[in-house]
Amino acid sequence: MEQLVPFSIEAYAQAHSRPESEVRRALREETERTMEYARMVVGPLEGAFLQMMAQLVGAKRVLEIGMFTGYSALCFAEALPEDGSVLTCEIDEPSAAVGRRYFARSSHGHKITVRMSPALETMRTLAGPFDLIFIDADKINYVNYYRRALDLLAPQGVILIDNVLWSGDVLKQPPPDASTAAIQELNRVVVNDPRVTAVLVTIRDGVLVIRRTKEPEGLMNHAV
Repeated sequence: MEQLVPFSIEAYAQAHSRPESEVRRALREETERTMEYARMVVGPLEGAFLQMMAQLVGAKRVLEIGMFTGYSALCFAEALPEDGSVLTCEIDEPSAAVGRRYFARSSHGHKITVRMSPALETMRTLAGPFDLIFIDADKINYVNYYRRALDLLAPQGVILIDNVLWSGDVLKQPPPDASTAAIQELNRVVVNDPRVTAVLVTIRDGVLVIRRTKEPEGLMNHAV
């Protein structure tokens, strides 16, 4: 992932935003030291943004698609009330094992439940509503994740989708690879979906912020 925003600007923004907790800092540093794809961790600035979004919508139930080593799951857990919950989906056991160690160290870790299976399979078994859904997994399935997430979203909830600028490759025509094409398709689908309104925010690698334009009919309040 290329650095779209200059390091100096991002560092300034980070210094003037909500600081990361000590547990998250330790998790991020271990991820950066030991994981091959350490840049997948959202980091302090985007983490502060995720926490702010959870608090703005008054989230109590969060669904996360793609956990990696658990940094973003901890961001959400720290922002939720004591009776809040984060359900996070992952398929890579070594990454999840790192996250579980840090969840155990955090006073908010008890709010997090990890589902180890392909996210679409997990999503098919869930009942909404979720107040916030964060999508940050394989890009090929982004449109599928989005469509199922909209089914599960609370009437006043928010969907956040990460990496929607994809190091700037979304500007390229034709797309250089299947992942880029999938993200371009997602961005087109969302902007043309009359059921939602969205803003593409240029934080880090781009985050789509999506909410409904109107409440869906027949949405039931079920717990997982």
